Amino acid sequence: MHPGSAGRARRPRAAAFLALTKPRIIELLLVTTVPVMFLAAGGFPSFWLVLATLVGGALAAGSANTLNCYVDRDIDALMDRTRERPLVTGEVSPREALVFGVALGVVAVGWLATLVNVLSAALALAAIAFYLFVYTLGLKRRTSQNIVWGGAAGCIPVLVGWSSVTGSLAWAPLVLFGVVFLWTPPHYWPLSMRYARDYSAVHVPMLGAVERPGFVARRILAYSWAMVACSLLLVPVAGTGPVYTFAAVLLGAWFLAEAHALRRRAARAEESPEPVATAGAMRVFHVSISYLTLLFLAVGVDPFVGWW
Repeated sequence: MHPGSAGRARRPRAAAFLALTKPRIIELLLVTTVPVMFLAAGGFPSFWLVLATLVGGALAAGSANTLNCYVDRDIDALMDRTRERPLVTGEVSPREALVFGVALGVVAVGWLATLVNVLSAALALAAIAFYLFVYTLGLKRRTSQNIVWGGAAGCIPVLVGWSSVTGSLAWAPLVLFGVVFLWTPPHYWPLSMRYARDYSAVHVPMLGAVERPGFVARRILAYSWAMVACSLLLVPVAGTGPVYTFAAVLLGAWFLAEAHALRRRAARAEESPEPVATAGAMRVFHVSISYLTLLFLAVGVDPFVGWW
């Protein structure tokens, strides 16, 4: 147990288990699911289908996040950002977390297979397995490219949203998969810059912990340009209308402006190791959340507004 946890008020048991699922991450994943369902349906899908897909997706994401906490409990205990997680404080035992995570996954796959369709269930299972075995166990502690490839698990909810409506896949959800895939490094690398010392202390080679700010900022900028270009591909591929088209252009310009500003700050930081770029990095991190949320909101609204 973390030494500072003895004097802290313990959470109710239900709250501790909920914390294992990382609810804020689940919220962001679901933000990318529902709008894609609207795009796939060309309007309003069935309310019950949306509800069933959301519940199944939340359970699947909760399973992946809980199993991630189970595997990473050793390094979570050593990092300031994670040392209040329930497995570190002792509010939940490792065995309880493992059983809980597996149970959530089984229920999620069964729920989606029964109430949505088998393809959506298979995609959700693939996301859990990829996040656990490829990212958490395979890549995270071995390569600075961990979040690039491991982040693919966070793109799968887009495919689940589309397949829940159509029972199949198409180019449109694959383009949006690409948007989230390319968004993940510019979203996560700024966080790794901010917590570089934490990651270095536990020997996790996040890019922001093993490279200088200027190098990381240039990589963020490159992925940001690729992400914006990919977002614009949806216009010809899905025949989107003015809402999405204008949103993709304006939000893309906003994000690129922030990424370029970070690169300039990081270039100045090259001469002094103390993180001159940290404040700018966290700004990009927060902007990335707003960017993805607003872009997918536009995906969901667009089917209801055509060109005049």
